[in-house]
Amino acid sequence: MGGDFGPPVTVPAALQALASHSQLELLLVGYPDEIQPLLARADSLLRQRVHIIPAESVVASDAIPSVAMRHSHGSSMRIALELIKEGRADACISAGNTGALMGLATLLLRPLENIKRPALVSVVPHIRQGQTVLLDLGANACADSTMLVQFAMMGAVLAEEVMGIKNPRVALLNIGQEASKGPRHIRDAAGKIRLLDGLNYVGFLEGSDLLSGKTDVLVCDGFAGNVSLKTMEGVIKTFLTLMTGTGQTMKRSWWRHLVVRSMKGRLMKRFGEIDPDQYNGASLLGLPGIVIKSHGAASERAFAVAIEHAIQAVIRNIPEKISVRLDTVLARSDIA
Repeated sequence: MGGDFGPPVTVPAALQALASHSQLELLLVGYPDEIQPLLARADSLLRQRVHIIPAESVVASDAIPSVAMRHSHGSSMRIALELIKEGRADACISAGNTGALMGLATLLLRPLENIKRPALVSVVPHIRQGQTVLLDLGANACADSTMLVQFAMMGAVLAEEVMGIKNPRVALLNIGQEASKGPRHIRDAAGKIRLLDGLNYVGFLEGSDLLSGKTDVLVCDGFAGNVSLKTMEGVIKTFLTLMTGTGQTMKRSWWRHLVVRSMKGRLMKRFGEIDPDQYNGASLLGLPGIVIKSHGAASERAFAVAIEHAIQAVIRNIPEKISVRLDTVLARSDIA
């Protein structure tokens, strides 16, 4: 029911995912009167794998998270998370209120042992023909040094298990690369990460290195991560728009038009993943269950991508692998 568009986007996306995965079953939580008409014209075989779970209310996208949590009983978001807690679902995908989703998921599912707070994570492309895991993307506006260390370990597991990167490089986002630069909690986190056996820490990186490919995992607090990701999206979108070219200048310079088209094609091929439709679906890592946060403005195609991310996380059993890695790494170190 969440996001800017609700069922008119999420229900067709669900049908699209069902058509792509013959073993998939989906529980659509919300108002039956709004969901059922959108299923009416779907293939009968697909409808057999869709189950509507009624909800009494919906968490508003602009609701204050603490208030939303207090009044969440019977809401579609809470019911969806309770389905995971009860073992009736393997994953939850929501385009709703991020703060409420984070708070309710933490309250109902509880973080894994040795994890203080979950983190939102996604991947971005870089110029070396690969991808970088970026976390936190907004679940925790502030993060202390211990949380940053935990984010680093979780990001490394994701890079190995999902992206297939052996011994992934881990860096901390900072205002400079020198050891003396940056806030104390970031410098303290660097000192703790260096003590971890089995984590390939490569030091500090600045914001200008987001797309450089110098690291496989880039760790920061939720405020810096969210601003960095959205700034990067905006800059690339603006650049591509400017390259399209309009007016008499482009008409007079046909050769320039060809060059720009070629450059734009190369940029879109390499950085098309920056488009929210291409990488939509940030995982809330650090929980025993799988929770995926979709962009609120996600299109049908984008929401289907978020469902795909949830499917892959279930197949790879990411929460269990993170838990095992944490136990292994912390047992060999002095970090609490």
